[in-house]
Parts: sequence; structure tokens; C-alpha cells
Amino acid sequence: MTILTEAMQDYLKTIWRLAHEDNVPVTTTALANALGVRPASTTNMLKRLAALHLVKYEPYRGVELTEAGEKVALEVVRHHRLLELYLTEALGFSPDEVHEEAERLEHHISEAFEQAIAEQLGHPTHDPHGDPIPTPDLQLVSRPARPLSELQIGQEGYIRRVRVDVPERVEALAAEGVAPNVRVRVVERREQACVVQIVVSGREVMIVPDEACDVLVEPLETT
Repeated sequence: MTILTEAMQDYLKTIWRLAHEDNVPVTTTALANALGVRPASTTNMLKRLAALHLVKYEPYRGVELTEAGEKVALEVVRHHRLLELYLTEALGFSPDEVHEEAERLEHHISEAFEQAIAEQLGHPTHDPHGDPIPTPDLQLVSRPARPLSELQIGQEGYIRRVRVDVPERVEALAAEGVAPNVRVRVVERREQACVVQIVVSGREVMIVPDEACDVLVEPLETT
């Protein structure tokens, strides 16, 4: 059985992210830029991964994961996102602090430790940033999210991502309860603001239109 190095796992995870989350063609240049390495080093690694049947690689035509390569990538993604949630929920880290810690730990936890984290957290479906966590059998259940500004009065859902670029505004929104995995209900719409009731606390928060467009919500199905 081939033991994959951390670098190999990072390549596979990055190929998966570029293809499935960034939705960009995975070229040697794009991969090198994402990993901060030289294109020549990337080419050498892709040849090694292709020899292990983890990627399909043709020079000048890009790269894609094989089924085996995607399983490795999703396993690393699952470790990473569970660790991020564990660091925030159990150890009190803020969401903006956990990425680097999870990057260091994701390659070293055992399957038993992964299972223990998942059980302690109640088998979560999303990480603290609102990204879906692959299931134990490495399926990725990603439900469509819509801008908060598109929800109708009375409609409810879970915030899955806050795309606001200014850290101070992200912190201010989080302080009001507008953060990933929080359940919200639109109770009023105004020309200058979207009023959202935070269901877990019963408070009402006004969101300006620009920010309402950048708060992505997974709507709940109406019955």
C-alpha cells in the first residue's frame, strides 16, 4: 500500500477545490499558483500522482482527479472541516483562526479520532464557515444557497456563508448573530434594509442591501 505524503494530499485537495469550489480549469499554472510552488515542481508531482492512478494528467491539457484521487481529497477535506469546527466549538477558537491550525493537523488524525470528533459534535453537516463537511462515506451533500436579499417575508433558512470582505463588518455581523449555521427568518423588507429575525435568540437585526446580497442562506422547505 502506497503511503501518500502530506504534499501529495495537499495537491489532491487543491485540485479538488479548484475544480469543485472555485470552478476554474485546473492547469499546471493555476495549481502552482494556488500552492505557491514553481510550475516545474507541480509538473513533477502530477507525474507522480498520475503514476499512482490518482490523477489524469496530460501536459498542456490540465489535470483531473480519478475516483481514487477524489476519495483521498475528500477525506482530507473532511478532516480539515471537522477540525475547524472542533477548534471553534470545543476549544473556543474564532472561525478566522482555525484554518492554519486545521491545515497542520488534517494529515495526522486517525479515523478513530475523526469519528470521535464527529460524534462529539453531533455529526455536523457544515464547518464554521458554512462549507459542507463530506460524510463518513465521502459524499458531499451541498444544498443550494441563495442571497438573503432574495428571500421573501416569512421565509426561513440557515446562513451558510457570509461573503462580506471587510473583517470589521464580519465581526459586527457575527456579534449580532449573523453567522454561518444560524437559522434566520425574514420578517420585513424595506427599501434601505432587510430586517432579519435571528430565530435562536429572537432578536431582530437590520441588514443593509449590499450585505444582504452577500449573506448566503439555505432556505428551508415550506410544508
